[in-house]
Parts: sequence; C-alpha cells; structure tokens
Amino acid sequence: MTSRRIATAMTAAVAMFALAACGGDSDTSGNGEDGGQAEENFINDLVFATGGTAGVYYPFGGELAAIYENEIDDISVNYVESGGSAENVGQIYQEEWQIGFADNGTANLAVNGDLPGLEGEALDNIGWIGNLYPEALHIVVREDSGYESVADLEGATIAVGDAGSGTRITSDKVLAAYGLEEGDYEPEVTDFGSSTEMLADGQIDATMFVVGTPVAGLTQISATTDVKLLALDDDVAAEVEESGSETVYDVPADAYDFLDEDLQTVAVFAVIVASTTQVSEDVGYEITKATFENADSITVEAAQFVDLDEAVLGLGDIPLHPGAQRYFEEVDVELP
Repeated sequence: MTSRRIATAMTAAVAMFALAACGGDSDTSGNGEDGGQAEENFINDLVFATGGTAGVYYPFGGELAAIYENEIDDISVNYVESGGSAENVGQIYQEEWQIGFADNGTANLAVNGDLPGLEGEALDNIGWIGNLYPEALHIVVREDSGYESVADLEGATIAVGDAGSGTRITSDKVLAAYGLEEGDYEPEVTDFGSSTEMLADGQIDATMFVVGTPVAGLTQISATTDVKLLALDDDVAAEVEESGSETVYDVPADAYDFLDEDLQTVAVFAVIVASTTQVSEDVGYEITKATFENADSITVEAAQFVDLDEAVLGLGDIPLHPGAQRYFEEVDVELP
C-alpha cells in the first residue's frame, strides 16, 4: 500500500472558526457513560496533518506516512499540507484529521485551553506520540537591510507565520519582548515558502519562522540572495523561555553557509500527536513503534535528531496517547 498526498482547501482561519463554533456543541471526548473510550469511533483510514510544502513537516510527514503504511497492517495514511501546528491540533480535535505534527508549545496551549483565539476551549482528545527534533526560530533579513537587531524592525513589514501556525505564537512573543506590538510593524501572515520569496523580491523586510535546522528553503534563498539571521539578546531569549514552552537554543554555525558563528535564538520541539478518540491504543502503539524504529531510514535531515531517550522531552501537560505509553513502558523510556 502506498501513502497518498492530498491537499486541503480549508484555510486555517476557516478551520479555527469552525472549531470555535462547534467546540461546545458536540461530544468529542470519545467517552461512554462508563468513562471508557468509544471503540466504534476508531478508524484505520488516517489523515496525517503536516505543514507548508517549503518547511520540514511536509516532506517528513510524507516519509512517515509511507513508513506507517508499510509497517502497520490494515491502515491507510494520507498526508496533507496545512497551516501548521494550531490548525493541526484543531482539526484533530474536530475529528477531521487523526494524526499530525505540532510544536510542543502550541500543543500544550491547546490541551490547557489557552490556544490564541480559543481561550477556554481545552482540546481534550490530543495524545502525545513523541518528540522528534528541535525547531528553531529563524529571523531572516536581507544582508543589505541595515537591520542588526529585532529592535530595529519597528515600522518594518514582517512575515510572522501562517495562520494556524506555531510560528505565529512564538513570533508574537519575541516581538512583544522587544516592545513591538501590532501597529509598531506591518504583519504579513503567510507561509514560510511564500515569505522567503517575498523577502528575496523586496516585498517584505523580514521573515520569522520556526522550523527544523537546517531548512532547505533558507539554504535555497541564500544561494541567490544575500541574507542574514538576527540573534536574540540574552534577556529576551530568557524572557521568552520563562513565559512558555520555548527554550534558549543556538543555531550551529555550520547549519548555513552564511553563518560565521553559532547564533542565539529560541526553539520548541516538533512532536507528533494523535487523536485519542479516533486512533486506537493498538494503532497508536504501532505508530509510535514505527516512528522510532525506522527513523534512521528517513532522508529528511531533521530525522537525525530523533532519539528514543528524548521521546517525551517537552511533554508538559500533554497526555500520552495510550498506545505511545504502552510502547514507552515496553522499551523502558523514563516517563514523567
């Protein structure tokens, strides 16, 4: 069986509107009167939510979808382009998609009812499958821009991430830590791939995105356009780390040809989450097992960071999917 790619026409804004409208009207808990899972809701035709085509989620998800179909009996996995973390967890909550990528910060906000735009709506069927790799905030400007610090971006046009992305949550935090609120700059809400093209064409002044390092899209633009990354000051990096799930992180100098030294920023962790109401314990177990036991066959560069010993790093308040918990206990992963 071969994994299939399908595109979603639903925008993140429409998806989140639907979530806000429907969240309180339907029972998505998957629990019967006795508190057990409603087994009849489990399905084997799964939709895997990834991200934009220029980022790491999309190709990574395509390879994982193929692995799951090859390794797990009687399932199909369609991987879809999406707006990113917030849209992915929202659509899993609505039982439109069953498995997907998210950054651990966005997923923690979601399960605690603190997702921007959906405050008070706890997404209660999101289950942790595993941490994969760190995702660093990249703040990219043209070399000839004159910008030396994020503080210099006042009045600039900045791509702040796609609607429904974890990037938008982190970029808002960082800009606010520098005293820049909306009105102090012009936000451009777009995906990573479009933002790098706009930067190269001079349509925007800066782009911010949270992604696995190195990312091919930045390597490609740097081959034709002189660009640089802006570092975060120590106090800002510490403030952002203290305020949420981000951690202070250095982009290594060898990640990009245009870097001369390590560069300080913040990072979250790219994780896989799955529905606890539509993905059974057995399928969740097999997905977790297939992910960690086949990571060395994945060609996407970020896969080098997949480490079973760090499978629950960044878990926070996100519940383990029952299948993932069973697998981790079986292979003696230390659980919080």
